[in-house]
Amino acid sequence: MSETEAVYTAALEAARAGRPVVLATIVRAKGSTPRGVGSKLLVDPQRGLVGTVGGGCGEAQVIETAGEVARTGVPRLLRIDLTEDLLSWSPAVCGGVFDVFLERL
Repeated sequence: MSETEAVYTAALEAARAGRPVVLATIVRAKGSTPRGVGSKLLVDPQRGLVGTVGGGCGEAQVIETAGEVARTGVPRLLRIDLTEDLLSWSPAVCGGVFDVFLERL
């Protein structure tokens, strides 16, 4: 099963169980980013995470914002800017910018 199939399968299982979840999808990417447009992360407060939008501090921001979207039901467009990370000590920085759309399902 592909990662995208796993995300949709988990979303369907949550819907059947009546559990609200948040789907995060990369809708725009510029520069060097860890994942491309269309990458998905399902945040299920009861079951955890399925998929990824890149990991690290950017994904942590997405997960934090997903909690807000889960509580309010209001979709969000979140910009993750990794360009400031270029000054970081870590050799694993990307240096791009990507936008993630979060919606409660």
